[in-house]
Amino acid sequence: MTKPTIARIEQLKVKNYRALHNLELRDITPLTVFLGPNGSGKSTIFDVFAFLSECFQLGLRRAWDRRGRFRELRTRGATGPISFELKYRENDRTPPITYFLAIEENQRGPYIAEEWLQWRRGKRFGAPFKFLDFKEGKGRVISGEMPEEQDERISQELDSADILAVNTLGQFASNPRVSALRRFISGWYLSYLTIDTARSTPEAGPQERLSEIGDNLPNVIQYLKEQHPERLDRILKTLVRRIPRLERIDAEMMLDGRLLLQIKDAPFQQPILAKFASDGTLKMLSYLTVLYDPDPPQLIGIEEPENHLHPRLLPELAEECRTASGQSQLMVTTHSPYFVDGLRPNELWVLYRDERGFTQAKRAADMRGVCEAIDNGATLGNLWMEDFFEFGNPLKNHGTPRI
Repeated sequence: MTKPTIARIEQLKVKNYRALHNLELRDITPLTVFLGPNGSGKSTIFDVFAFLSECFQLGLRRAWDRRGRFRELRTRGATGPISFELKYRENDRTPPITYFLAIEENQRGPYIAEEWLQWRRGKRFGAPFKFLDFKEGKGRVISGEMPEEQDERISQELDSADILAVNTLGQFASNPRVSALRRFISGWYLSYLTIDTARSTPEAGPQERLSEIGDNLPNVIQYLKEQHPERLDRILKTLVRRIPRLERIDAEMMLDGRLLLQIKDAPFQQPILAKFASDGTLKMLSYLTVLYDPDPPQLIGIEEPENHLHPRLLPELAEECRTASGQSQLMVTTHSPYFVDGLRPNELWVLYRDERGFTQAKRAADMRGVCEAIDNGATLGNLWMEDFFEFGNPLKNHGTPRI
């Protein structure tokens, strides 16, 4: 069976977004994990993906207002726009495409100061060109399946400068490359799972994907039971390996039309309600429904998956994430050396704040001696806890990497 090809982010540049004054990540892998002390910028990087996704799904103004506008969003002491630059590929056979978005604010609110898409066509070393180029709601686009530099550029004007050109023009079949980016970013899944919401009793009705906070877990189990029983069986078998004595998971409809999630473990005859199950059982079940999604999102973000899980389960969860990265790109934040133990050096970025308070990042594979230590049997989590990394210890190296 041919391995599916999906869109993947290869490079990210962020300027003036909170502590990310000027951050660049290159050669981003299918599974990418961010490690660092509290306040190092892990959640801010995670929020970059959430902000962009909300801009496409909800609109710039709503995403902007939810975060406190420029007063809270722009890097303290900085001037100029907040900007994001993504280099990504639609699949393994297409050239990389760069998407740039710069946001400013005036008395009427936020607006798109600049937005463009570019790629390189023809000769390998030919200059890249923009096939979508907009400033403050006005610009030009090259339509067609494979835009070429010499093709006609069509002038367009949006209703308002706070509307994303990609979001608007990407709704037209005549702009397939723009449409592909719109679908890609709009379809990102970012998990803010909480155990309390996972214990909820929602209205009955199958739902294909777990919500951001996990409050529809019974609905997803119902959907898998009805439409993808083999996938639910795979989830259950994986969960049984992680949670001793667990036998079955089911979603049953009550007389009032709500769904009850029930979990049966041996040797007891009667299942228990999910609200009485352990935090770890629900957390692992929730993650597995995301990682084994029959129609997975192209990007999945998970914050601190180690919470409520036994440490010995975390290297295996890291391996589950790597397996899932064959169908989805995963971005994960963590504090756990046990989860880090399951990673490879090129998958781990270590964050720290420099002397100016801005977030910096370095890949573990690029730190002196790390790859050699791994080749000799060490694990990344142990290297981190033994202060082998150049930085990452919250009690040391405040703002200055160890040389």
